[in-house]
Amino acid sequence: MTSTPDPAPTSQPERAPRKPYVLGPMPLDRVMMTLDERTVAAPVERIFALARDVEAWPRHLPHYRFVKFRRRARDGGGLVEMSANRAFGPMQWPTWWLSEMSVDERAPAVRFRHVDGVTTGMDVEWSFRRVDGGTHVRILHVWDGPGWPVIGTFAAVGVIGPVFVHGIAKRTLAGLAAVAEGTKGAG
Repeated sequence: MTSTPDPAPTSQPERAPRKPYVLGPMPLDRVMMTLDERTVAAPVERIFALARDVEAWPRHLPHYRFVKFRRRARDGGGLVEMSANRAFGPMQWPTWWLSEMSVDERAPAVRFRHVDGVTTGMDVEWSFRRVDGGTHVRILHVWDGPGWPVIGTFAAVGVIGPVFVHGIAKRTLAGLAAVAEGTKGAG
């Protein structure tokens, strides 16, 4: 994630959807891992539908500045550009990243691989499991950090992961959970 000015999403002619991205299993040997999880009092189908509909996130989540597909894929994923604010008290720090996104309806799961921005190379997985009382949702981020000599690993493990990634993911999961549970308006 990187700080950017507030770019306005631009519309481009829609091309035919591409083949789904094959992101494979989550690499679990990375130096940075952040895990955000909670039980959502809603069926898997409802919270999964909200999580995979990333273009609707800004309607549900006030910290999201914009989400737009640069190219769609046949599985509902594609190449997606995202921007969210990380709050520090009354101040908002804008972040931006570009991800390949894949959707697996059978698992169900939503996977991302960041391909541009400070977090290039980060892998993300949203997974959903039925439990008593609803759905257990996990958001796992793994990454080796930016390619900055000497400080890259420290930046990832000490600042970017716990402060930015966790800060945004926690709010995202809480906001989508509130919509799924009917405790927050749908838009």
